[in-house]
Amino acid sequence: MKFIDQASIYIKAGSGGHGCIAFLREKFRPKGGPCGGDGGKGGNVSLRGNSNLNTLLDISLNKHYKAKNGEHGKGKNMHGKNSEDIIINVPLGTIVKDSTTKQVIVDIVDVNENYIIAKGGNGGFGNARYKTQRETAPRIANDGQMGEELYIDLELKVLADVGLVGFPNAGKSTFISKVSNAKPKIADYPFTTLTPNLGIVRFGDFNSFVVADIPGLIENASKGKGLGSQFLKHIERTKILVFMLDPSQGDISVQYDKLSNELKQHDKSILKKKSIILITKSDISQEDIDISDLPKDIVSISISSVNGDNVDKAITNMHQLLE
Repeated sequence: MKFIDQASIYIKAGSGGHGCIAFLREKFRPKGGPCGGDGGKGGNVSLRGNSNLNTLLDISLNKHYKAKNGEHGKGKNMHGKNSEDIIINVPLGTIVKDSTTKQVIVDIVDVNENYIIAKGGNGGFGNARYKTQRETAPRIANDGQMGEELYIDLELKVLADVGLVGFPNAGKSTFISKVSNAKPKIADYPFTTLTPNLGIVRFGDFNSFVVADIPGLIENASKGKGLGSQFLKHIERTKILVFMLDPSQGDISVQYDKLSNELKQHDKSILKKKSIILITKSDISQEDIDISDLPKDIVSISISSVNGDNVDKAITNMHQLLE
């Protein structure tokens, strides 16, 4: 399924049905009292969090969501039928903004979280509501209220416990394919991964956590170069960071500094997250790797996703940081 993390749509709730003006006309009551019924309520439009979705593709293909209007009231005090609500299922991690003001309306993060984004209008009162001792035959009724309408922007930021960060071809996809159920495309050239991949890592008998393979960053990604600005936002929600450094791409301390700088330029708070460093491709590295310039307060582990060297150790460290 194609990964889409942005969509703009039009939302229109249903309007309420009009109240009815009617009077009883029966054989033995030729001048019966008012009997106009109320109008029905217009349908709401709601957003609901769905854990089975991981893209905004379906929503992006349907640009308009309109709930039906409530039915008008009828004679003999018959209430107009209420209209059914429309429910739009969205992936967890969907941020909803007003398209005009750009203000955040809601952030859907919980399963089955339901938020009414546009309220349907109430139905109007029929003339039976206006009967009084002084006014026994009122000829007035209310129109139904208009339903709310607005344009909204949806932005998906993936929800994951662990975010893998590294330059293209650093081994992120190979690692996540080995430790989880994710099956990303893997090849020996940059930018194989064009969308975030999520994988569930099983740890022990009952523990598990979610790892996100964030597409490879490049220098100046925080300034929009390449597709960096689109990918960096997915790191914001992860609980811990895993810096994946590839010795075959040059000095690993320089790689770490460049990655850290891109994260800092995007959002300074990201670097406050707990993190570990994985030095990849130990199976093809022939020389001792100098880690003296890497941060001393961050655990560094040399791994090989191909033959499994220290992969279990890396998972254990991730789990410990999450705990």
